[in-house]
Amino acid sequence: MSHDSLPRQARIPAPCIIDDGLIIDKQDMQRVMTDLNQVRYIHTQDGRTKSEGEGCVLEVFADPHRATMVANHALYLNVYSFDCLQLSKTDNESHFDLIQDDRQLRLIPLSNPMQDRADRRINAAELEAMVAEVLSASLDVQIDDEENFSL
Repeated sequence: MSHDSLPRQARIPAPCIIDDGLIIDKQDMQRVMTDLNQVRYIHTQDGRTKSEGEGCVLEVFADPHRATMVANHALYLNVYSFDCLQLSKTDNESHFDLIQDDRQLRLIPLSNPMQDRADRRINAAELEAMVAEVLSASLDVQIDDEENFSL
C-alpha cells in the first residue's frame, strides 16, 4: 500500500525541521551534513570535553561497518556512529550535535554553504577558461607542426 492510497486522516506528514530540531533518519542526517565544509568540533563524553579543534568535513556517509574518524584536521562522519542529530541555532550560529549515548560531537560550521557554492561556480568557470586556453594552445602547436612538415 502506497502512502498516497492511505485514507486522508491516516496520512502523517513528513517532518519539517527549520534551524532547530532532532533528526533520527540516517538519510536525513547524511543529507543535512553533506554541505558542511570547514567546522569547529567539540567532542564531549559524560559532559566532559575530550577534544576540540577545527577541521574539514571530507566525507559524510552511512555504513554500519565503518567508523567515524577525526584526525589531522579531517572529519569522516558516519551517520551510523550516532543515534541522532540535534540541529540548533543560538546567536545566529548554527551547530550540529551528533549524539550517541553519553557521547556528543558538536560541529560548528565555519563556512557558509551559499558562499561555498558560489566559489565552486567561480572555480568551475576558471577551470573551463583554463581548459579552453590549453586546448587552443595545443591546436596552435598542431597547426605549427603541420606547417613545418609541409615545407
